[in-house]
Amino acid sequence: MMAHALHSWELDPAGARAVQRRLAARLRLEVPGDLRLNSLCGADVSSARNDQRVYAVAVVLSYPELTVEEVAAAVGPAAFPYVPGLLSFREGPPLLEALGRLSAPPDVILFDGQGLAHPRGLGIASHLGLWLERPAIGVAKKPLVGAYIPPGPEPGEASPLIHQERQVGVVLRTKRGVKPVFVSPGHRMDFDTATRITLSCCRGYRLPEPTRGENI
Repeated sequence: MMAHALHSWELDPAGARAVQRRLAARLRLEVPGDLRLNSLCGADVSSARNDQRVYAVAVVLSYPELTVEEVAAAVGPAAFPYVPGLLSFREGPPLLEALGRLSAPPDVILFDGQGLAHPRGLGIASHLGLWLERPAIGVAKKPLVGAYIPPGPEPGEASPLIHQERQVGVVLRTKRGVKPVFVSPGHRMDFDTATRITLSCCRGYRLPEPTRGENI
């Protein structure tokens, strides 16, 4: 999968925030008219305490069957410090490397993190969605910004996540009796489609299959 270099990764925190503000203006929150949903990719990273390496993995699943078709991984040094709100600068390079090793671009990428629901409107799903120019969704376990009314108890019930008087995400109940997830469009994605895809991938679990621990 080809990436479009949008900036240098060698930045300090102030420079990284400036890049986020600039790129946020380029996001498109509409689904491509020719999108055919046959494959989904889950993308996530992990790191160990006292280990300066970042481990990235991309898992492609068929849709709607959600069977694993391909796995790609990459390991790289953490070239950026851990700074809340700037995690895509720490995790982005190895994730792009892993995604670049896939044999074909997936139709939609789900990231374990934020999309639009970010202090400067550019979480990792938006940031890397722009680099890859692919439809992307952020599915996070907790909010980074915004206020909301808790959704009802049944799977599929949802409420808007509001930040600075505009909607930035959807608070989605995916399983009865567990906390909701926080879904936000990354790039080339809208709220309704992001919510529908995420819910369709939660097969009895809180998290969608592409980013659930057993698959990632």
